[in-house]
Amino acid sequence: MTPKPRVVHMTSVHHPFDTRILHKQCRSLAEVGYDVTLVVPHEADTTVDGVQIKAVRVPRNRFQRILSTTWAVYRAARRLNPAVYHFHDPELIPVGLLLKLSGKRVICDVHEDLPRQVMSKDWILPPLRYAVSKFVDLFERLTFRAFDRIIAAEDSYTRRLPAKKTIVVHNFPIMSEISVPDDSLPHVEREPLIFYVGAVSRIRGAVEMVQAMALLPRSLGAKLVIAGKIPPDLQTELERLPAFDSVHAPGWQSRQQMADFLSRARVGLSVLHPSPNYLESYPTKLFEYMTAGIPVIASDFPLWRGVVDSAGCGLLVDPEDPRAIADAIAWLLEHPDEAEAMGERGRTAVVVRYNWESESQKLLDIYADLTR
Repeated sequence: MTPKPRVVHMTSVHHPFDTRILHKQCRSLAEVGYDVTLVVPHEADTTVDGVQIKAVRVPRNRFQRILSTTWAVYRAARRLNPAVYHFHDPELIPVGLLLKLSGKRVICDVHEDLPRQVMSKDWILPPLRYAVSKFVDLFERLTFRAFDRIIAAEDSYTRRLPAKKTIVVHNFPIMSEISVPDDSLPHVEREPLIFYVGAVSRIRGAVEMVQAMALLPRSLGAKLVIAGKIPPDLQTELERLPAFDSVHAPGWQSRQQMADFLSRARVGLSVLHPSPNYLESYPTKLFEYMTAGIPVIASDFPLWRGVVDSAGCGLLVDPEDPRAIADAIAWLLEHPDEAEAMGERGRTAVVVRYNWESESQKLLDIYADLTR
């Protein structure tokens, strides 16, 4: 393999083992020969699957992250002097601009529609959200022109991005990580395990998922697993709800632990609320459930309906209606043959279309172009 140049990914916000950044993008680049370093808040330097992790101090709060960590990331990345810089957070836009002023090649990765997301941020006072959203939109439109490439995680984000520089690289799952073991139990023989993975919050349907468990017939014996970090105040609220005794919340799970749960689950939940950002973006968890071959229960949004209906891989519900969620769970548990067929159709759709193995080629083409 011909040695390729050094490239650096930067984040001040994300977890050092973030799926999109480390396990998908950085690993894909390292596998074809790039010298890849990820600069990220972490306890110590390390190496993961050929990717070097360059640690900066973990911030204690949001303000320290913005005022201090951002510039720690910049200094650490600048010293590495790679052929390409690739940043993943809006608060690193000033860092990207400084690097461009120094003549560096810079990629901006847009993980979310920030102007839309601002409208649902709890820490921004509601009367200020519209003005903040408009400011963010204008700021991004002006600054994004400076970068060599813009990578968007969703098609809907491209409408406000420079068309000639923007490429969509979807956050589809890595099939090999969520493969169904040959010795896994047949669907009908599995315990009635309902699975949710990802960030846990009210707007992501945490309350409705637990409320739905209280509405299920006890004879089904269903258990809900919430695999993700739950904020303390939300944890207290959930514990007060009926049927919390049928909920298992193991916290954040590694990729292998998540795959283990998926190999035992009967149903995957993705019941995010209809916030502007969710309405026009694919939930990664939806495709992870499909990859594992389990039927999904998903929010009935037009974009999501296009996936679930076309693949025939699950049921759509009003995400703010616990009764609708409970009825969908009960139907899938009471009709195991139909549920298994849905899961198989979902996995087929991932193999054919919704997978990182094919999506990653877009990323490799961008790097080949910038480093030739």
